[in-house]
Amino acid sequence: MVRISSSLLGPSPRCRHVSVAAFVTVACFHMTVSAALALQRATIATASSIRGAAPSNSAFTLSLTRFRRRAAANGPLSRLFASDGGGGRSSAAVTDPNLASKTTGKSSKKNKKLDTNPPKGTRDFYPDDMLLRNYLFEKFRQAANSHGFREYDAPVLESEDLYVRKAGEDVSAQLYGFEDKGGRRVSLRPEMTPSLARMVMAGGKGIVMPLKWFSIPQCWRYERMTRGRRREHYQWNVDIWGIAGVEAEAELLATMVGLFESLGITAEDVGIRINSRGVIKEVLAGFDVPEEKFAATCVLVDKLDKMPIDAIQGDMEALGLARSVVENLTSVLTDASLDSMSSVLGPDSEALTDLRRLFALAEAYGITEWLAFDASVVRGLAYYTGTVFEAFDRKGELRAIAGGGRYDRLLETFGGESTPACGFGFGDAVIVELMKERGVLPSVEGQSVVDVVVFALNDELYGGAVKAAREIRKQGMSVDVVLEKKKMKWAFKHADRLGAKHVVVVAPDEWERGEVSIKDLTKGEQILVKVEKLEEWCHTVKGV
Repeated sequence: MVRISSSLLGPSPRCRHVSVAAFVTVACFHMTVSAALALQRATIATASSIRGAAPSNSAFTLSLTRFRRRAAANGPLSRLFASDGGGGRSSAAVTDPNLASKTTGKSSKKNKKLDTNPPKGTRDFYPDDMLLRNYLFEKFRQAANSHGFREYDAPVLESEDLYVRKAGEDVSAQLYGFEDKGGRRVSLRPEMTPSLARMVMAGGKGIVMPLKWFSIPQCWRYERMTRGRRREHYQWNVDIWGIAGVEAEAELLATMVGLFESLGITAEDVGIRINSRGVIKEVLAGFDVPEEKFAATCVLVDKLDKMPIDAIQGDMEALGLARSVVENLTSVLTDASLDSMSSVLGPDSEALTDLRRLFALAEAYGITEWLAFDASVVRGLAYYTGTVFEAFDRKGELRAIAGGGRYDRLLETFGGESTPACGFGFGDAVIVELMKERGVLPSVEGQSVVDVVVFALNDELYGGAVKAAREIRKQGMSVDVVLEKKKMKWAFKHADRLGAKHVVVVAPDEWERGEVSIKDLTKGEQILVKVEKLEEWCHTVKGV
């Protein structure tokens, strides 16, 4: 007898009568379908056995499809077999013509082997790779925290408008941009500074200045790959907002040098070139280049470090710049010192005054040996307005390690108010290459990933092993429990692979006495510890 809950049949007697009738009809129909399908399969199996062949899954699927079509074409319940277009939901199991091969695990066609390489220009991070990455990221955080910076983050997916600028920048052409399902143009972020600007605008008066923030975002650019340059990378971004003076740049440079020193990199390995867009602006004014072409001209000059002047001839003509102007500009900016630039720009140059102030502050920070004035440093981003700098490999084997500068007018380009700001980006790929070259990259081989391995001698003691592990984990120690039946020799080798310092063995006699055996792999000593004393043992090991 079928019982139907009254809560399922509606409040009124009439609704209940109709619902009961519908329920009984559907139930009977499904019973009929089930019986018919069973009979159909049995018939096919019998016919196949007579022929001496195994029952055919394809034959059953074909019969099932025919039965479904007939049922769908007849009677008031045909809507139960209708497609989604009819308002109902059809089962994928019924409509899938490959159901038989999927459910039996048999397939006449061999699947194509998966290409196991990650997309070009990207990386996989296996556990050992993550140890190295986490080491580097922790160094980023320590250097930033020691200088009073606070960490933030933003979405990796942003509006494309945030990056499309009309200054001839390569970044606009290198975007991983696409239209989302809502018809909006979006992009994977190629850099973090525009996201920071958006967040500052969104925060409004709730953002207290000066702002000292840092982040470690993953950035994406579809560009030509070279050593240390990929299409995705992580980048340490450090920024100061709300300070108009070069005191902000000096703090940033000190933070960068602090990181280098923590990684074992010295001033003999790396230098930091410093210039000012203000210097370039004053030089361009002497060549009668209008101010509105300043940013685009800087982008072109930056390219000359990577390609001959003939390669940017078309870009120069588009800007209305004579070849002689660019040639004279590069001549002035090459191999110039602060004193020689003073003879060109005059003693009242505001840009040179700021640079001299910056170098004086660097002396107070104790980082002057890392710094050098280089009038040829321009940096390729159009939004820079003042000081620009980049860290470089003194051997000249690697591309720029880090770079940044002042960008006081970035908010203005987004419809906000001009706000003093400066910062730098420091990629993860080049610094790792440099550390390899200098022999200061830490080895992850044998590095401890757990403190303790817990091993039960038999299945009956596994619960005891879990209990012991739980007590040790409560004290803040990392524990790996051997999850399958293994020999003791394997457990100790496993502990050695993980770099564990102790192995806890749960054995029958000891466990019956409420004890576990603990082996110190460093000293080779073994002791018995009561389970209720594991907390005390943990404190002793940790030196608490």
